[in-house]
Amino acid sequence: MSQHPKSHRLLFSFAFLMGFTFLQSSSECRAEKQTVTERPNVLFIAVDDLNDWVGCLNGHPQAQTPNIDRLAKRGILFSNAHCASPACNPSRAAIFSGKMPWKTGVWSNLSPKLHALQPDMQLIPHAFKAGGYETLGTGKMMHSGPVANRRMFDSHFDVEQRWSPFTRKAVAYSKAELPSKRSDNPQHVVKQNLTADPVILPLNNMPSDRRPDTKDGESFDWGPLDVPDSAMGDTQITDWAIQQLQAPHDQPFFLGVGYYRPHIPLWAPKEYFERFEGKKIQLPPHLDTDLQDLSGAGKEWALEADTAGLHATVLKYGQWEEAVKAYLACTTYVDGQIGRLLDALDDGKFGDNTIIVLWSDHGWHLGEKQHWGKWTGWERSTRVLLSVVPPKNKNGEYKHLGQVCAQPVSLLDLYPTLLEMCQLTGPTGMDGASLVPHLRYPSPPSERKVVTSFEPGNISLRSTRWRFIRYADGTDELYDLVNDPNEWSNLSKDPQHQTVRNAFLEQIPKEAL
Repeated sequence: MSQHPKSHRLLFSFAFLMGFTFLQSSSECRAEKQTVTERPNVLFIAVDDLNDWVGCLNGHPQAQTPNIDRLAKRGILFSNAHCASPACNPSRAAIFSGKMPWKTGVWSNLSPKLHALQPDMQLIPHAFKAGGYETLGTGKMMHSGPVANRRMFDSHFDVEQRWSPFTRKAVAYSKAELPSKRSDNPQHVVKQNLTADPVILPLNNMPSDRRPDTKDGESFDWGPLDVPDSAMGDTQITDWAIQQLQAPHDQPFFLGVGYYRPHIPLWAPKEYFERFEGKKIQLPPHLDTDLQDLSGAGKEWALEADTAGLHATVLKYGQWEEAVKAYLACTTYVDGQIGRLLDALDDGKFGDNTIIVLWSDHGWHLGEKQHWGKWTGWERSTRVLLSVVPPKNKNGEYKHLGQVCAQPVSLLDLYPTLLEMCQLTGPTGMDGASLVPHLRYPSPPSERKVVTSFEPGNISLRSTRWRFIRYADGTDELYDLVNDPNEWSNLSKDPQHQTVRNAFLEQIPKEAL
């Protein structure tokens, strides 16, 4: 009998210890689960071929981008941000890998895709998946489109964006139509039930400069189409992304949304063109003698038509103002889709705990330096839109939101930035630097020189004040962006600026040459 109380005490002690251990274990599990679920989500928004023609960057006085502008006011707008390479394939490969073209092997749009060259490379979504995130993606994220999305994301949605509202098949020229493609009266009839009548392409009635002998559709085209927003691929990816924001998620998520417009062809529903009707469209700043102080290499890069068409053709057909209007209209259309996406996020349960990153992959010339398209080392081609918005519930940690950071930064910085903000680990050897210090406080002027490459041997460097370009033939250009924002005066041979020029020459990465 006397042993029973002791036995009870032992049993009670054992039960207490087991219960305490269970409670402690349960508490730790809850804490771990809470830590995971409270980690911020990421909304990663890309816009193709968008230069600085948005209201918050003051790139064009007639830009109508209220949603991009309101987003910029919520975070930090990087007004001196630049791409690693001014074309879709190498720029996006650099962004998602965090590495320059000489490390990935993706130098241009003609290079193999990143997944073919570096199949085992850990890209941004891979790092998030390894860190316990659900990864979702839609639209143009990498240059290889659906193939890349399938490799990067747990769930993805892909639809025709480039040629929407038509299908890729519909815009191919027939054998009978092909001779007209290079003529003064190109005639390609597209019959689809998107409009009341068949559509005659190209809408701008210009011959093809780039691919006059192929059956491919002519993308150097612009104009309104009488279709609803729902006919456009960029609207359809927004619909899918909104569904993901409204769905339940057991894990934090990384959601990539890649918009195609204002990439050519510059087609959009007519209501976006109507917003600019009756207005005198302002052409970008330009100088007829702009190319006179360039080397032969510089002139060649300006006048080539590899990414779009020829300035001479645009002038011949009187289409410069129409092209600018179309670019503005397409940008306004995409801005509307971004607005829908932001509204869905803010109205849902993830609005307070989501990092938003908005970026464009490179800029785009609309006649500056007699060039159309990207793929140059000048400001118009390398400068990009970049805005980073921390979660609302972390605003106390980021006390200077709504400001503009004018220090030179690179799209390469996005990978390390997101890793730090989400407390994840990633690959070694990345070429960017985390932007978190800038998010906490837009720092004072730095000595950083951001590098942009365009094919081996051609490199452009941007500091706070200066732009330096070196071509593969050894010629170079130097511009003072404070006193010459349009890069009209090449100072590379000016004796007064040789110290600046030589300092840039010394900082060119050897791997780029």
